[in-house]
Amino acid sequence: MIDVRLQLAVSDARRRFDLDLAFATDAPFVALYGPSGAGKSLTLQAMAGLLPVHAGHVKLDGRTLLDTATGVCLPPESRGVGYLFQQYALFPHLSVRDNIAFGLTSWRRRLQPADAARVDELIDAFGLAAMARSRPASLSGGQQQRVALARALARSPRLLLLDEPFAALHTSLRRELRDDLRELRQRLGIPAVIVSHDPDDVMALADEVFLLEGGQLRQRLRANDPGLRAALEGRP
Repeated sequence: MIDVRLQLAVSDARRRFDLDLAFATDAPFVALYGPSGAGKSLTLQAMAGLLPVHAGHVKLDGRTLLDTATGVCLPPESRGVGYLFQQYALFPHLSVRDNIAFGLTSWRRRLQPADAARVDELIDAFGLAAMARSRPASLSGGQQQRVALARALARSPRLLLLDEPFAALHTSLRRELRDDLRELRQRLGIPAVIVSHDPDDVMALADEVFLLEGGQLRQRLRANDPGLRAALEGRP
């Protein structure tokens, strides 16, 4: 069960954006859908602990990750959340293997044997063995995505957050990687939340869809809802 209630504001010298939404779901694959600027990525960032929240909570299977009323605010590394960034955010100076292992190490802690085995397992599972020593600049877009996804899974998260994971990929590769992602999530058995403004991503992956607009939740739909495609395309 994912239970989210968020109130926050972000601003610069020109504008202010308010996010005020709530949803709870036990669907295994959830989509946050809406136009650019609807607040989708801000929601993921707040869930992951990457953005301060004015008021609200984030709970996962009854475990409180954030609750402003009681003062609970776990740091990102303690939330058990894997995050795939829109542009993958790979470190250009690190190899594929070191990128995947990054979250398992710190300046005080070297990679432990069990963690090294976990990294090797992910490298094999994602078909990255031949490029384990390569740097991101030498990889294709699909390969970079697999590295970023492997890194997000390295700490064995209880929830996977995916921010526009197919945005940088051409159409044929998007279809292939959607299938891969669906199979991977089912095999791992962890819930996932994907952000998208592409109806095809949502139709292919989501069990439940939350339509966002202007920082608020406008509509909630299930995958088997006969009006889902029309709602995604903005048709009455």
